[in-house]
Amino acid sequence: MKKRALISVFYKEGILELVSFLNDAGWEIISTGGTSKYLNENNIPVTDISSVTGFPECLDGRVKTLHPAVHAGILARRNVKNHIDTLNELNLGTIDLVCVNLYPFFEKVQACLSVDDTIEFIDIGGPGMLRSAAKNHNDVIVLTDPADYSETIEGLKSGNLSIEFKRKLAGKVFNLTSAYDGAIARYLLDEEYPQYLSLSVKKGQQLRYGENAHQSAMLYLNTDKPGVIGSMQQLHGKEMGYNNIKDLDIAWKTVCAFGLPCDGTKAAGEDELKKLGIDSGSNNICCVAVKHNTPCGIAAAGSLFDAYNKVFACDPVSIFGGIIACNTNVNAKTALKLGELFLEVVAAPGFDDDALEILKKKKNLRIIKLDKAPKEIHEYTAIDGGLLIQQCDRTLLEKWDVVTKEKPQKQDIPDMIFGMRAVTFVKSNAIMIIKEQSATGIGGGQVNRIWPAKQSLERSTAILKAASEETADTGGSPWKDSFAARVLASDAFFPFADIVEAAANAGIKAIIQPGGSMNDNLSIEACDKHGIAMVFTGTRHFKH
Repeated sequence: MKKRALISVFYKEGILELVSFLNDAGWEIISTGGTSKYLNENNIPVTDISSVTGFPECLDGRVKTLHPAVHAGILARRNVKNHIDTLNELNLGTIDLVCVNLYPFFEKVQACLSVDDTIEFIDIGGPGMLRSAAKNHNDVIVLTDPADYSETIEGLKSGNLSIEFKRKLAGKVFNLTSAYDGAIARYLLDEEYPQYLSLSVKKGQQLRYGENAHQSAMLYLNTDKPGVIGSMQQLHGKEMGYNNIKDLDIAWKTVCAFGLPCDGTKAAGEDELKKLGIDSGSNNICCVAVKHNTPCGIAAAGSLFDAYNKVFACDPVSIFGGIIACNTNVNAKTALKLGELFLEVVAAPGFDDDALEILKKKKNLRIIKLDKAPKEIHEYTAIDGGLLIQQCDRTLLEKWDVVTKEKPQKQDIPDMIFGMRAVTFVKSNAIMIIKEQSATGIGGGQVNRIWPAKQSLERSTAILKAASEETADTGGSPWKDSFAARVLASDAFFPFADIVEAAANAGIKAIIQPGGSMNDNLSIEACDKHGIAMVFTGTRHFKH
């Protein structure tokens, strides 16, 4: 009996080579719609699907392969006599190869078409044929990926197409259709936490290794929502590694919390602050240095050059080998400063031509262009046996409650707001000391809050002392004055008065923290004792 192949592909890559081989080998080629037209135009004889089903394509092509003549020919088990007898009684033939790829739902769902237009790109017949063929893969070759065409041809030529290879092809079917259905489910199902979680991600690139050299790693990207990393452009440098991508993700989220002018994204909490009648007075040009997935320097200023100088001054040791992200274009003046030390990555919405030329002198420096703010609603953490899922932390504050006798000075309010935005991205327990909308001391990632408080205060004192000496000798301080910082920000409440006491000893004049401890009154009393203003925001920002 003459073997038959059913070919129905949206993407035509490699299909002529495959079908030409099958035709020359004596196979009958069955095809549909646009594929049939394409093969005919290339002088390959084709049997139209309607000749097989005895039923015309209808409903604008929605119904063409959904027919027993197709699925019986695919699903009939060749070693089961009554299956073959049934085909003969019904005058149906077997279909021995199915080559199908699907309507481009992945691409169209990203194009933000209307719901009706998007739904038209949900393939029904294609997945049905693929699943039938994959179920019966002992007898049917099923192809979804052009990368498998050449191995299939070679196997057919040699008469040695192994069952292991056919099983692999069948597995690729369900791998594809599960992702395809997952993207559709995410699009249609308006539930934050559905009964079944449908993720749809596709292999992006093999990474050199994971967090450590003995761990393998792979980058997967959303099929339906490209996100920041999926749409990044690498302009120069080595391939991104696992740690680079993790650090870039947190660095970009950090600077975008201060707004992204190129796409109109507002700074975090801007609307809430306006409702509360609080003028943030914030600069919107932000730069951050990230090391080991936590900021080691962050600043906002009127220019990127000034912001970067403050970032560097905050921790000139840890920034070495780190990642720099900026929410505005990098200019030549800043690029020259960036070029003075070893960095893994510099990311920004754009780079002036002369800045790019300067940065490219660093052979391995990864230069990344990002021009979209993060929009993902949820974040995921893998655990053994499942996933933890939570909303992304994008609420800056719920209130602005001055709980002390002393009110914040007008000059301190921008620093307090800056601090709450920035401390959100530091590992808990996070404490940040702020001066002129820049961190001068950062502490976090400890098992209690007093250690990072002492660490950040000591760092700030040392940094500002050094800046003061530079000012006296060279005029090189990045701050207008180099005396003590006035503001402390915390990602969570103080259970005791010890942090306030440490802050008072370091000259802090204003504290911003969520509040909510049973012992809030102890901190308030300590602030009143030392003449420190304290604001409760009502929103905790743990980052484990």
